[in-house]
Amino acid sequence: MQPPNVWQAMARPGYLMSAWPWRSAVYLLTGVVTGVVVFVGIVASVVVGGVLALVLVGLPLLLCTVLAGIPVAAVERHRLRLVDPDPAPAQHGTPGEPGLRAWLTTRLRERATWRELGHALLFAGVLWPVDALALSVALLCPLSVALTPLLMATVGDGQEAKVLKLWTVTGWPAAFGFAACGLGLLALGAYLLGVAAGARAGLARLLIAPREADLGARVVELARSRVRLVDAFEAERRRIERDLHDGAQQRLVALTMTLGLARLDAPPGPLADQLAKAHEEAGTALAELRELIHGIHPKVLADYGLEAAVADAADRSAVPVDVDLELPGRLSQAVEAAAYFVVCEALANVGRHSGASRAEVSGGLSDGRLVLRIRDDGCGGARAGQGSGLTGLADRVSVLDGRLSLSSPLGGPTLLRVEIPCAPAS
Repeated sequence: MQPPNVWQAMARPGYLMSAWPWRSAVYLLTGVVTGVVVFVGIVASVVVGGVLALVLVGLPLLLCTVLAGIPVAAVERHRLRLVDPDPAPAQHGTPGEPGLRAWLTTRLRERATWRELGHALLFAGVLWPVDALALSVALLCPLSVALTPLLMATVGDGQEAKVLKLWTVTGWPAAFGFAACGLGLLALGAYLLGVAAGARAGLARLLIAPREADLGARVVELARSRVRLVDAFEAERRRIERDLHDGAQQRLVALTMTLGLARLDAPPGPLADQLAKAHEEAGTALAELRELIHGIHPKVLADYGLEAAVADAADRSAVPVDVDLELPGRLSQAVEAAAYFVVCEALANVGRHSGASRAEVSGGLSDGRLVLRIRDDGCGGARAGQGSGLTGLADRVSVLDGRLSLSSPLGGPTLLRVEIPCAPAS
């Protein structure tokens, strides 16, 4: 299996025969080239901008110097793939408005911009000379020693050769001895290249992809944990609904039937009156239990899906409701439950507060999201936080990373729009 980065590659036996030493060398070499370009660019920009700042022409050039870290960091992210393919995402936000002014304002207020400027200055002043030194010590010097016989045969006319301008070789046995020593140094240098490239990449990642990246990974894990909790909660709701339906409800049905038969057999009098009253109370309790079961998790939703459940809720609404819901199939249980209860609560609000003569529920799947629209022709003026239950609906939808928006001007109409990320159930 391919090692994830140069550090783990060095811990494996086949490192010397792999591409990782060469990738490390290319990373350091491109660092030298890029660093020289950045150094020249920053120095020229600062000098020219400082001179022209007296007539205000150089101010935009100085501003470009401040923002120079952004493209340098972008180049560094591409270079990091040579030794550490794990992505280093940019930490810049999206401007709230279009236009250059909004973009500049956003960038200048971000910490990421200033961190990347610091990285660019460090790159231009310190890092590329270090890259050049590491490349020379770990690759060029051992390679020069390993090529001693070739130097002696070409430059030295077979008589002598200078090794690193420190030693003079005058015989072939000594030349081949230096060559063997150079090959050993190349093997050691391959590991030095890996260490230098790995440390250099770690420092760059620290500057251009700091702790926020780890925070993002934690946020992703928290989101997954939240989805698991929602699924567990919905499973518990279904278990309670099933237990009530198959247990307590059946016992109440049997009790109601028994009381009904007892009423038929009892002679007229006080006992018959008490049995009639008990029979009516048992019927009321059974009706309330059925309503409770339906509120926990309606059987029509579990058996037939969201379309049928919404149609059933529309039939039971106090206001006539038109349903235009088109779905390709069943959705995940958590999404179906959340969408159904949002529709039920919205229709209940329509019946209680809007004074509408008609309502409509429409929607479907669009770009991997379930979109629902609940519209009524009532008086409008609905607001969250005024006993309407809209805050609870928004919280329920946000658990699934969904969004809820409301448009309800005075005089109507009212439109409640819900979007929930989802996919068809497998």
